[in-house]
Amino acid sequence: MPHSNFDIPKLAKYLHLTEREVQKLAERGELPGRKIQGDWIFAREEIHHWWEQKIGLSDSRQLETVEVALAKNAVEEESPVSLADLIPEEGIKIPLPARTKDSVLRSMSSLAANTGLLWDADKMAEALKKREDLHPTALDNGVALLHPRRPIPAILGETFLTLGISHQGIPFGGGFGNLTDVFFLLCSTNDRIHLRVLARLSRLLALPGFLDELRTKEDAASARDWIAEAEEKID
Repeated sequence: MPHSNFDIPKLAKYLHLTEREVQKLAERGELPGRKIQGDWIFAREEIHHWWEQKIGLSDSRQLETVEVALAKNAVEEESPVSLADLIPEEGIKIPLPARTKDSVLRSMSSLAANTGLLWDADKMAEALKKREDLHPTALDNGVALLHPRRPIPAILGETFLTLGISHQGIPFGGGFGNLTDVFFLLCSTNDRIHLRVLARLSRLLALPGFLDELRTKEDAASARDWIAEAEEKID
């Protein structure tokens, strides 16, 4: 079987479900999969997108369950995810100097390059655009969780986040009819850490009052301090 695919046993282990539970989800059409010569096959990229949708639509209790499940999949050398540690102050821009969707993608990629952890801003911006054209990352709370379709470890020094906050808001898609003013860029070195960071970030965004307070911050240091303080509340 290709490395990019799961069968039922491997997907069950990945999702921390029983094989029977995975099969039932697949048969009900709740998991993206297809039968080939009588066996269920699940494309890794489709499963990752399914995880992203699950994370984005879950409530706080469900998000905690998701994060715990993902943490169990972490390899021994991976440390616990700390968003505050993943966001360098030089990776935060307030206000973000962008007025269109394309300029947001370029600005956030340049911001990531300024940290010294991204080595090709143009390649990242291009990958972000392809991801947005496929599935917009804007949420109904005015936040966009920018990331490529798949991690690009060849141009990254390590996994990290950047944050940009626009004071006027930008039409960014997503089908919600609202403006987007908070942009996180997830630069991950592999799929596993990408989903762990996304799950933790989603928990933070679901914390009552977090976004309202974040939008009041005027500089990188205060924004990062608030993220660290709020993160303590979900631990």
